[in-house]
Amino acid sequence: MFGIFKPAVHTAKLSGGQIDPVYKRLRWQLFMGIFFGYAGYYLVRKNFTLAMPFLIEEYGYSRGDLGVALAAVSIAYGLSKFLMGSVSDRSNPRYFMAAGLTMSALVMLCFGFMPWATGSISAMFILLFLNGWFQGMGWPACGRTMVHWWSRKERGELVSVWNVAHNVGGGLIGPMFLLGLWAFNDDWRTAFYVPAFFALLVAAFTLIAMRDTPQSCGLPAIEEYKNDYPDNYDESHEKEMTGKEIFFKYIFNNKLLWFIAIANAFVYLIRYGVLDWAPVYLSEVKDFSVDKSSWAYFLYEWAGIPGTLLCGWMSDKFFKGRRAPAGILFMSLVTIAVLVYWFNPPGNPMIDMAALVAIGFLIYGPVMLIGLYALELAPKKAAGTAAGLTGLFGYLGGAVVANIVLGYTVDHFGWDGGFMVLVSACGLSIFFLVLALMGENKEHEKRAIERAQQNA
Repeated sequence: MFGIFKPAVHTAKLSGGQIDPVYKRLRWQLFMGIFFGYAGYYLVRKNFTLAMPFLIEEYGYSRGDLGVALAAVSIAYGLSKFLMGSVSDRSNPRYFMAAGLTMSALVMLCFGFMPWATGSISAMFILLFLNGWFQGMGWPACGRTMVHWWSRKERGELVSVWNVAHNVGGGLIGPMFLLGLWAFNDDWRTAFYVPAFFALLVAAFTLIAMRDTPQSCGLPAIEEYKNDYPDNYDESHEKEMTGKEIFFKYIFNNKLLWFIAIANAFVYLIRYGVLDWAPVYLSEVKDFSVDKSSWAYFLYEWAGIPGTLLCGWMSDKFFKGRRAPAGILFMSLVTIAVLVYWFNPPGNPMIDMAALVAIGFLIYGPVMLIGLYALELAPKKAAGTAAGLTGLFGYLGGAVVANIVLGYTVDHFGWDGGFMVLVSACGLSIFFLVLALMGENKEHEKRAIERAQQNA
């Protein structure tokens, strides 16, 4: 790695009496940095979906055409989360995260102030691709921070709390859009430039709050500080790895990682299939006004906050650290909520709102669990790449399908065809989570036998 992105060097360890207070202070500071920093990323990720009804009306674009443009975010984000995840594993997250958010906000400012940016599908595709690539710099930097500053036994609840940053940032887009319409004479481009301004402020805060590893701050490794060592932990886990070592030793031959990555593709298809098309579906089929659609978007995102916290708590306390069972339970309930959202006839807006709230409440738990599971399936110096693989599948295999395939499916087969795709994805996500659970059980049995043999 080069320049400011190089990992910070280890410094002399602080004296014993200083370690605990400094560790506690920096962990709070870092959590604020990754939480609000990642919420900032969501301020400038899905703005385009709120502008889509206006683009259809003003420019005459079809749903399928806009789905192609919107898919650029998912294509670029999936690739970036995987490839930039590997770069992030060898970078200082303080600068890496702030740089990505700043560039993403600048792309949204182009949409807000440059008329050519929405003048053609190709222009929108290129800009959204760039935005998706910069967006891929957020999650890996947060993942690197979490695995270095919180021990394995703390991460279930920690990651579930951090993960609601998705919903805080994503949910604020709707109210910000309505505020912008009110403040700037119904200019629908406020969907882009108002959130971008706040994202730039968040990037500055992230730069101030973030740090690299504990050792770069004169502190011991988190495993030593908490006396919480993984089964296979050794000193090599504290050394920076090469990209080749990360990919071939810890990623490509990890069967459980592949199962959850495939499951993630179907989880993301549902997540974005419902979220991205909610403004269009609700206005076309359920006769929702712009303000009602914006608030529905807000409720979908913010309902995920308690749902994510509950899912993380259940996986830690009720399922004893097993991630797959909680994911299976939540995805089964998502299936029911999607069916209600589909079959509820027009004229019952409260039921539509309730169904959207239920989907939002339930879907973000599995999203969080799969990301956490990936972090736990690889050493911490490879955590960004492991999470990046699940993101690659989630966005290329799930969100792209939600954007392009769902858009054209609705164009040719109506919304019933689109919902058939969503319900099928629900079933397939559960299937691959079951495979992950079976593989997890085998791993636990194998470790139990090895421990018994060592104690004999």
